[in-house]
Amino acid sequence: MIGFIVFGLIVGFLARAILPGKQHIGLLWTLVLGVVGSVIGGTIANALGSGDIMELNVIGSICAVIAAVILLAIADRAQLGAGPRRGELGRG
Repeated sequence: MIGFIVFGLIVGFLARAILPGKQHIGLLWTLVLGVVGSVIGGTIANALGSGDIMELNVIGSICAVIAAVILLAIADRAQLGAGPRRGELGRG
């Protein structure tokens, strides 16, 4: 489980490095988006038959980073963590 969290953090940092511009999210949101991206990537890899959801493999890792980039773009577009509107996802 600790390895899954560490991998999620790495995926989150990779997504932040890939997405252009400055994202206004902290370490916790980076971790959350990375872990969710990892779960999505593992699910896609499992559906393609390349491994289990909790198994680290190349296809799952690539899908995890892509999913995290998409989630980060959505969170950035929703201004999650940006200044006075911090935490108001979906309001306004």
